[in-house]
Amino acid sequence: MSSRQSFLAIGLIVIAAVVAAMFGLLIGAKTLSAETAIRVLLAPDGKIESILVWTLRLPRSLTAAAGGAGLAVSGYVLQTLTRNPLADPGITGVTSGAVAPIVCCFVFLPWISPAYYPFIGLAGGLAAASVTFWVSHGGQGRPLQLALGGVSVSLFLSAITTYVLLLTGPQSASLLFWLAGGFQGRTWSHLFYMLPWTIAGVVGALLLRRVIAMFTLSDHAAAGMGLQLGLWKPLILILAVLPVAGVAPVAGSVAFVGLAAPHIARLLRPRGTGWEIGLCAAFGALIVTVADVLARSIAIPRELPVGIVTALLGGPVFIYLVQRGRLSLAGEAR
Repeated sequence: MSSRQSFLAIGLIVIAAVVAAMFGLLIGAKTLSAETAIRVLLAPDGKIESILVWTLRLPRSLTAAAGGAGLAVSGYVLQTLTRNPLADPGITGVTSGAVAPIVCCFVFLPWISPAYYPFIGLAGGLAAASVTFWVSHGGQGRPLQLALGGVSVSLFLSAITTYVLLLTGPQSASLLFWLAGGFQGRTWSHLFYMLPWTIAGVVGALLLRRVIAMFTLSDHAAAGMGLQLGLWKPLILILAVLPVAGVAPVAGSVAFVGLAAPHIARLLRPRGTGWEIGLCAAFGALIVTVADVLARSIAIPRELPVGIVTALLGGPVFIYLVQRGRLSLAGEAR
């Protein structure tokens, strides 16, 4: 795919995400017509329809799109860094590592301001990723090793999170919904809270696209081309965890976006790492925006956690990837 075709593809995907977000403005306990939604979107008048659009639904859709883009790029960077097609924030333990300390702080240290939660999530995500990469020989082991290491770390941290939830009492229901991943009740403040972290991850990946591209080579080849692995590996890992640190305090665990979006983007065969990252961010925004619309439209007036919808959509992708890699894994085993 040429650069022009990649640009057009990104534009079409973004338009599709905007259409999905516009459709999300219509859905809820009070359904709006398209004409009403467009009218109050262009000329807010302070009435109930305007409040629904500007205070509740528009910031929610934008938060979902920003979170999806960040998680997708995070997955892309992790897959490239480890040269492993099964790497993503969930499977590598990054998401559980970010969520567990946030839950512990919320329960045991309620005096800590939520403004510090992304930094806490960043530290937890980096620690979990480091353990997973250590188990899988620096992320260079077989895909099965990375998957097993990440699942083990995730299960351990999830057990801690579950135990803490058992101690919360009445707060456990709201925390469980948050842990399942969702954007219910998210406002402009949540969007602005998340944006610096997702922007840092996406823009940072675009600025460092040449460095990230070199990680597709072997360590020896990359070092031979002058790449300082000891410096860039930790920096790229931090770059991959940044979006997760911003999304986790707002939306909890949104599964499979970081796994599916990079592979969907690569199917289009864009020319260059920068275009792959752009397509990946666009697909991530589209997937989560559509999942959010489905989550609040399937069982009106109730809602499903977005994490459940993305898991249902991404689960078949994960199974497909495992099946596609089964022969090579068997060959390595022999």
